Amino acid sequence: MKALRTALLLGCSLSPLLAAANDHLPAVPAWRGSSEALVQSKSQPWVTPAELTGLNDSPDYAATLSYISKLVDSSELLELEQFGVSAQGRPLMLVKASKALHKIAQNPARPLLLVQAGIHSGEIDGKDAGLMLLRDIAHGDKAALLANVDVLFIPVLSPDGHERRSRYNRMNQRGPLQQGWRATAQNLNLNRDYAKADAPEMQALLGVINRYQPDLYIDVHVTDGEDYQYDITYGFNEPFAAVSVNAASWLSKVYRPAINAALQSAGHIPGPLVFGVDSSDFSKGISGWTASPRFSNGYGDVRHLPTILVENHSLKPYRQRVLGTYVLLEHSLKLLNEQGKALIMARQADMNARPQRMVLSYKASEQPDFIDFKGMRYEVRQSDVSGASYVHWTGEPKLYPQLPLYWDKVADKEVAIPKAFWLGPEQQTVLARLKLHGIELTTLDKPQKLTLQQVSITGYQFADKPFEGRFMLQSASFNRSNVSRTLPAGWVKVSTDQPLGRLAVALLAPGAPDSFFSWGFFPGMFERTEYFEPYAIEPLIARMLTEQPELKQQFEQALAQDEALRNNPRERYNWFYRQMPYYDQQYLKYPVLLEP
Repeated sequence: MKALRTALLLGCSLSPLLAAANDHLPAVPAWRGSSEALVQSKSQPWVTPAELTGLNDSPDYAATLSYISKLVDSSELLELEQFGVSAQGRPLMLVKASKALHKIAQNPARPLLLVQAGIHSGEIDGKDAGLMLLRDIAHGDKAALLANVDVLFIPVLSPDGHERRSRYNRMNQRGPLQQGWRATAQNLNLNRDYAKADAPEMQALLGVINRYQPDLYIDVHVTDGEDYQYDITYGFNEPFAAVSVNAASWLSKVYRPAINAALQSAGHIPGPLVFGVDSSDFSKGISGWTASPRFSNGYGDVRHLPTILVENHSLKPYRQRVLGTYVLLEHSLKLLNEQGKALIMARQADMNARPQRMVLSYKASEQPDFIDFKGMRYEVRQSDVSGASYVHWTGEPKLYPQLPLYWDKVADKEVAIPKAFWLGPEQQTVLARLKLHGIELTTLDKPQKLTLQQVSITGYQFADKPFEGRFMLQSASFNRSNVSRTLPAGWVKVSTDQPLGRLAVALLAPGAPDSFFSWGFFPGMFERTEYFEPYAIEPLIARMLTEQPELKQQFEQALAQDEALRNNPRERYNWFYRQMPYYDQQYLKYPVLLEP
């Protein structure tokens, strides 16, 4: 604190001061696990760029691709594919690993694992762990991992963020020395983009998922927030709150016990993906999260792609985190070799299911579970700078016995699943996104008369500022009415009787948290473009009152109940205008019709 005051008084730059100190993070317990044996010495021919630094730093994108290209060229088990281009024009690359590369993803009984690193490029553990594992498959003793499994490995999903490298990007993270940036060059967080798919990187990734149809998806991150003993935490939507209940059961009953045992055997401490309820008082408990489809694990759940969100602990050394990730990936492959067919069957059962209802979102249960949590000691200190108190983690391990754990497992919003959604051909952006997600569409080639449901917006509030490049609907209320419509040729049907039917519901049910409606894809429905002049509406109102005497009483009741109406002459006109055939019949009407 004295050094900080001195720097502020002298007007010094803080960066050199903090860089020299290198002690702003909580103390870290000493660690040494058997996974240390995975690191190759600098004299070995296929030592990775990160290993050359002792797993203290991570190479830039050019050096990463250079190493991958040489590794791929040296092995018949590996192949390199460009699957897209970033916003700044960098190639998006994936490595395929298989005993039969020309048949990858062609055998439905052979499990396919998709591993993704660098969706947040400052959290790059998965890249360096993946390079080590691919090296050991190609030139070490790990080729047997491909006996019954194929692999797709994306080393960096956000290369533009990866190249925004600095020592000062992630203040709360211990290594690597140079860290990338969380967002893309368009300042989009790709792990909020799965549903809306605005970023070119995400659109390219969805192409990979649709083309190869992986059976298990591992998305590697690094945490922020609380300190605890766990170095490798991970999670998925649990069976009690999952759309894909069969896959979630496999993850819970088969995957988690096996991976936890492997990590523990290698000297790591695996833990659940949880967050503190109160950052200033850890004793209040932790929350367990059910992800919505904007996130990788929530998106995987609604499209029946079993997805693991790995969150390595940011305060553990980079070397320890990379080695723990290696163990997790290696044993995921071992497990798929042994139990992969059971996962494929579980996934198929989820795709074949056709439930009548779907929960769109969950909220935390007021009744907690309890867990013996391996945390750290902390002190609550008073800040001379902010004037408030803050948590100071001491780095000393502490067990929190029977700590309350509040899971998101109470249904918050739930809907009946319609037979289909219908969109007009003018909804080109939404239709294109549905195709990007792999959802099947059918276009009418002749008019068809249907009884449908029209959703009307009865109240709404947009956010005051943009989030992830869009102004979201902060709140909205709806009512529904049955309508008989003859839809002309060109209208598009989105049936829910398809493997991705529940993804269609998540994207098109307007009340869903990550629907296209919630993300603001339909701004036109909130605007009126035709109006009236008083000289034209006055005689029409007079005629209405003559022909409908009850209207006068209704108007007087509305005036008595609504002060804004009483005090606004234009709104008085609008009260009548809304009841005229001149009024825009599409205003505040959701432009997606539901077939019940």
